Amino acid sequence: MAKLAAALTVLALVACVAPPCQAGYGYPNPVPSSPSAPSPPPPTPITPSPAPPSPIAPSTPPPNTPPPPTPSSPAPGLAVGYYQNTCYRAEDIVREAVRNASKGIMAGLIRLFFHDCFVRGCDASVLLDTADPNSATEKFGIPNLSLRGFEVIDAAKAKIEKECGTVVSCADIVAFAGRDATYFLSNNKVFFDMPAGRYDGRVSLINETLINLPPPFATVAQLKAGFASKGLTADEMVTLSGAHTVGISHCSSFSNRLTSNSSDMDPNLKSTLQEECRSNNGSDNTVVQDINTPDKLDNQYYKNVLSHKVLFDSDATLLTAIDTSNAVSANAKDTNQWEEKFKAAMVKMGAIDVKTIANGEIRRSCRVLNTN
Repeated sequence: MAKLAAALTVLALVACVAPPCQAGYGYPNPVPSSPSAPSPPPPTPITPSPAPPSPIAPSTPPPNTPPPPTPSSPAPGLAVGYYQNTCYRAEDIVREAVRNASKGIMAGLIRLFFHDCFVRGCDASVLLDTADPNSATEKFGIPNLSLRGFEVIDAAKAKIEKECGTVVSCADIVAFAGRDATYFLSNNKVFFDMPAGRYDGRVSLINETLINLPPPFATVAQLKAGFASKGLTADEMVTLSGAHTVGISHCSSFSNRLTSNSSDMDPNLKSTLQEECRSNNGSDNTVVQDINTPDKLDNQYYKNVLSHKVLFDSDATLLTAIDTSNAVSANAKDTNQWEEKFKAAMVKMGAIDVKTIANGEIRRSCRVLNTN
């Protein structure tokens, strides 16, 4: 495990959101320093993919929602309304499953989407309980131990299969659920079309999590490099970091900022957190990430960054570079600007390393490797 924890030079998004989702991975402090390269993943068979259906109108959006902006050029192989002809209620079924979840689980679904896409692309490999008999799956990697929302994905998949059979991929269900959770947690303000047509990956390796998902102590340079490796810009990194406006975190993920004299954390917040994190029995307490709007997906996060009222080094570090600092200020001033950028960034993230559906690439269960 010490070797795994060292391989943190390539980073991706940590977007832990409202309870019971928990940010932070219980990393040792300080982090072990023995470098080790991950073993290469086994090759994935390449099969020809059929042409996706022509983009058509998606399922009906929630009531009283203005027509959402749709990217003019979805990623190759993906299409809005992908299941209109094969399972026209697919998106409605997912949305209803998300609607019935708690705010904490909704938030966990956004994080689940992030963590899926940043390892092997958006292929639902993060859901697998078993895959390679010689390796545990991504789900059991340190960054993923606190992921939530699996039961919502399972419920949606089961209902879809009952109505339509095996036609909708788990990867698309995860993407739809992340989109719908964003809508509900933003008080119905952030709604957008999510192109679909992703295949379900069958490779999932625990040793690919730490090298792809960022720790809470990441520097701005590391964050930029990690997001760039996924085809995302520094501005999109700042935009997606706004998901830290909801959720809770383990105290162990930012304990260094509570004990260091060099920490720039607001003194009042620091004092409050020291009290909330105090434990007589050694338990790793949890606290909300945003003391102002902990259950609402909004631009409060950026105001917190500017006022030094954030938990992680990876949040505070956004002020240490001119471009990211300017992006923080802009997002703090204009709620509508951030909302529009967040929509576009979510869609773009959903196309990371996209692989499109081909024969035999839809799993009947999202958790195990079985076929039709």
